[in-house]
Amino acid sequence: MLRKRPDSRRYHVHFTSGKNAIMAPDIMRRGTVEEFSRYEFKYLLDADMREQVESEISNFMRYDGFAHSEMENSYIVRSLYFDDQERTHYYEKIDGQLDRRKYRLRTYVHDDDGQTPIFLEMKGRYNQRVYKRRARIARQELGSFLDPYLLGGIPQGQEDTEFLETFLYSSLRRRLSPVVLVDYIRRPYVSDYDMNFRVTFDSELRSAATGQLFPDATPPWKLAEPGRTIVEIKFNRRIPAWFHRIVQAYGLRRLSISKFCRGMEINGLAARLE
Repeated sequence: MLRKRPDSRRYHVHFTSGKNAIMAPDIMRRGTVEEFSRYEFKYLLDADMREQVESEISNFMRYDGFAHSEMENSYIVRSLYFDDQERTHYYEKIDGQLDRRKYRLRTYVHDDDGQTPIFLEMKGRYNQRVYKRRARIARQELGSFLDPYLLGGIPQGQEDTEFLETFLYSSLRRRLSPVVLVDYIRRPYVSDYDMNFRVTFDSELRSAATGQLFPDATPPWKLAEPGRTIVEIKFNRRIPAWFHRIVQAYGLRRLSISKFCRGMEINGLAARLE
């Protein structure tokens, strides 16, 4: 067990929106587009290891303001990923291309409540750095974004025309369509000592082959990594020394884990080439 810092303590907060909302400082807003660039490392832990590592981390970090106390300080993440018939985005990731991107729709509920935001996101990598752009889309336009050929152009009232035009161009050029839905439960931690450092524990990962963000019927969900948790650390410049000590103490090893790729594979939508 690592020594606990004298002034460290665990915080239990539940801020959801408005003036109490917490937004990571590495996110920049341009109009209604959010952008950031950072490094991301991933680890895969079994249940026992997760409990130990999370206990250590809680000495130095507190729950993110978007964590829901009624969900054990976690929240739902749902993503609908796009790809083409050749599975270009999948193989770019599998092949480890240093310059790549993919599109997804993201929200934070299992069932459409008519209120939770829906975002169009572009996530990519350039060399070792991860970048993301996202814009909130109008709920009444969701069906059009699921089929870019129906979109025809940028919906009226959308302020993020440059980003949406990029999506529309890429979708039509590559004939992208939504192919796999991925859900998981995320418990997020942030630091009062370094607001650019963030740790998330993602569990109950499941996916389904569907082109809908909110399917009318229950899709045939398939579990990925049952009983295990994907830990992601996200930082702008450096990893805190205390986290280095946790990595060394527990022998944590970085892995290349893609929720998108796992969903594609276990649903028979793509396969690694021999």
